[in-house]
Amino acid sequence: MPEKIPTKRRRGNTLEIWEVSIVKAMFKRGGPLRNDQDILAYFTRPSRSINHRLIGEIRHEIKHKEITPASEDNLNAFLANWPDIDHETGLSIRGDELLIKAREAMIAAVQTFNSAGLVFRAELFIVTAIIAWTYLLHAWFKREGINYRYPDKKTNQGAETYWGLTYCLKNSKCPAKGGVARNLNFLIEIRNEIEHRSTNRIDDSLGAKLQSCALNFNDLIKHEFGDHYGLEKRLPLALQFVSFGSEQRMGIKQASGLPKHIEAAINAFEHGLTKEELKDPAYRMSYAFVPMTTKKTGASDTAVQIIKPSSDEAREIEKIILKEVNKDRYTSGKVVAKMNASGFQKFKIHHHTKLWKYMDAKKEGKGYGCIGDYTNSWVWFDQWVDIVMMHCKEQGDKYR
Repeated sequence: MPEKIPTKRRRGNTLEIWEVSIVKAMFKRGGPLRNDQDILAYFTRPSRSINHRLIGEIRHEIKHKEITPASEDNLNAFLANWPDIDHETGLSIRGDELLIKAREAMIAAVQTFNSAGLVFRAELFIVTAIIAWTYLLHAWFKREGINYRYPDKKTNQGAETYWGLTYCLKNSKCPAKGGVARNLNFLIEIRNEIEHRSTNRIDDSLGAKLQSCALNFNDLIKHEFGDHYGLEKRLPLALQFVSFGSEQRMGIKQASGLPKHIEAAINAFEHGLTKEELKDPAYRMSYAFVPMTTKKTGASDTAVQIIKPSSDEAREIEKIILKEVNKDRYTSGKVVAKMNASGFQKFKIHHHTKLWKYMDAKKEGKGYGCIGDYTNSWVWFDQWVDIVMMHCKEQGDKYR
């Protein structure tokens, strides 16, 4: 097992202004709240450790002398709602609001992308994931004592404004670096392209970047705040209702074209990246889908095969989108027979020969078939059968 990187903890975290006012109200009330240690218990939680000396410094006005005590009503409301925690994570609803919002936004992004029946899933994921990352980095800056407000920028109502994700990533202390930052900057560019323009056909093409975005978020929140804040329990493995067959594969290939402005944005962003940066899994996650076939009972249920990073298989993942194992193979006669059985009785061998010659279907690299292992004659794969079926359907009554 690799050595686990310890979660970073920050000691000596301070109280917020509203919390100091509550502490002073507790001093004023006295009674069961007379003891500094008892008061401290209301403000220490797993995500923040308060030094016990701070309560005494507030009591003796060594610190925060200018802050006035909270009203009796505010103190009563605080005590009535305590502990205001998220029961799954132990986060304070008010004190850890940014971290809670970050988690919920990323959960919403992934669940939306995985929802059945939605068409524009990538756009919805990108917008929501950018919100999640912005909240997460704000929570980190806040914990580190970094002011993440724009200095000379106010809303129309005079409220303070906070850094957007692009500005957060430019900060030298930002924990999102390298491939993580490149992935987010890429998604920001795509967000800018889709914000005011209608877009389609980008879900499958951007899937690798979206997967990295979600995994990067989970890694950072666990590393910086604790393993118990990870999203694995809330987002278990997703299952499909159908197998990934030849029709789905053809659908992906037919829908792989991107809108021109999205394609231009991707090309412009990736033009200056090195080969190593493009291969970084933090920027873009690569997968190989390998249907597993085996003679061992039970072993064929394996959906995912773990391989060593240095192996030949791992190097091949850079090139593989889909790799099929033990493909079904058809002679030309069997291809024609399948067409006849599907209602195209007039489709004959000479029609098939004319079609494959016209498409140069036996050309190496097209993947439509191969020389048989034992027969030393050409055999066809499912992909070619699908193309022949489409040809017959397009010809209407010619082959019926």
